[in-house]
Amino acid sequence: MMISVALDTRNPATSWQEARRLADRRAADLIDEPLLLAWYDRDEDFESPAHTSECHDRCDVPGYIEYAESRGATVRIDIDGGRFVFCYRPLGEFASASTGG
Repeated sequence: MMISVALDTRNPATSWQEARRLADRRAADLIDEPLLLAWYDRDEDFESPAHTSECHDRCDVPGYIEYAESRGATVRIDIDGGRFVFCYRPLGEFASASTGG
């Protein structure tokens, strides 16, 4: 189960890049070495991984959230009421593989 954190920029001009930086910083406050697994940009109606919600039209949980949960996400950062959503897990067991150790 993911913990959810809501952030409000109060700025309709906030870009995806700015939102990502905010989410990365907040996730780093909550977990060690946060790894971004999935995200959603409502302005562009774009999600990553792409097309994960195509088969979720009638589901309560968007596909990108289900994708992240099924891969161990522990933190969901929701910016400006769902305008941007980022899901993270700790790097954990992947850390040694990424450092070559």
